[in-house]
Amino acid sequence: MSGNAPVEDQATVFVVEDDSGMRRSIRALIESIGLTVQTFTTGREFIEQYEGKPGCLVLDLRLPDISGLQVMRHLQERFNATPPTVMITGHGDVSTAVAAMKQGVLDFLEKPFSPQHLLDHVQTALQRDAETRKAHRQCERITENWAALSERERQVLELLLAGHPNKQVAVMLNLSVKTVSTHRSNILAKFGVDSLVELVRRIERTEALCDESGGIRSL
Repeated sequence: MSGNAPVEDQATVFVVEDDSGMRRSIRALIESIGLTVQTFTTGREFIEQYEGKPGCLVLDLRLPDISGLQVMRHLQERFNATPPTVMITGHGDVSTAVAAMKQGVLDFLEKPFSPQHLLDHVQTALQRDAETRKAHRQCERITENWAALSERERQVLELLLAGHPNKQVAVMLNLSVKTVSTHRSNILAKFGVDSLVELVRRIERTEALCDESGGIRSL
């Protein structure tokens, strides 16, 4: 993380753990590598304060109020997404791990776990969050670019993307070749690219990112 990044862009590791000793230990461990940490004692406390900020979640499966899986369900209902989550428990079993993974949990660790093991998982979760947010921004940018096009520009672009040359597009839309060329130049300018080939690559790359993020499933 860059020290020049805006405060709102700083990634935070959210830790939900009811055992005070374990909570302090995890916090100290994660802070030791320079990461920002916020801790919570109960699932509801976390749910009430979480606002979808960048970062990841270290979540105990068994909490005094609601379970870690219930926390995940609440987040999914509220945000239609869940942050990359590392689930920890002293009572892990295969069925619970499978259920946790289906809820979107990235990793599942049984206590006692290696401090380095937890740090590795946290770093992976933060990287996943950063990549997903980047994909989200790129998808939004492409959507905004499309919205900025006029109806005629959309028609021209769709035909160009289908592989039709300017002359053929002109015939199909009953336009002059010069008008099609003008629309083409305006389209490229609105997308901030220099050529149709570059635009095609950008669209394909962004669509792939959107698909990988599950339609921007994660926050």
